[in-house]
Amino acid sequence: MQLNELSQRSGVTPASIKYYLREGLLPPGEAVHATRAEYSARHLERLELIQALRQVVGLNIGQIRGLVKMADDGVPRLDLLAAVQRVVLNLENSTPASGGEATEAADAVVRLRGWPDFPSDARNALTAHLELMASLRIPVSASVMETYSKAMDDVAGLDIAATTAPESTDRLILTAAVGMHMHSQLLLKLLALAQASHAIRRYHG
Repeated sequence: MQLNELSQRSGVTPASIKYYLREGLLPPGEAVHATRAEYSARHLERLELIQALRQVVGLNIGQIRGLVKMADDGVPRLDLLAAVQRVVLNLENSTPASGGEATEAADAVVRLRGWPDFPSDARNALTAHLELMASLRIPVSASVMETYSKAMDDVAGLDIAATTAPESTDRLILTAAVGMHMHSQLLLKLLALAQASHAIRRYHG
């Protein structure tokens, strides 16, 4: 298909498509002659991914470029999913201090749940958050960690089963990014409703 048809089928303006081509988010089409290129279903899939990452997840062009470059470079799926999680859940700036009770608490929950003892941005983010809570004198007991981690383990199992299904790396990124973003928001809304319900039971009537 030519540019105008790609625009019509994707719902993305020709100007935006040209911008994505210049920015390296969209692979070039197959040149027909000096002023014309042909585009394929791959371009439609990539445009769907770009639009979802921008409009639903709220990523910027630089973040999207980094993810699609990893996909185009053929990085392992585990690394790709870790990168998606890092940008979607904003784990980039979570750097814990070395050692301490927070690290021990994070290590303990990994052992408790039987999760792989493997370094990750997610593990660093948990440790950094526990350090922050400790600095604010907000206690996190072992029983709280056990209850929370059990619930999250069940949820994560469902999430990863869904995100590892697609064979296309673009579809994998799309499913993982939108899923992480929307499901994390769903969890927060469910938590808010549960908290409100417990408060109503306690204080209303």
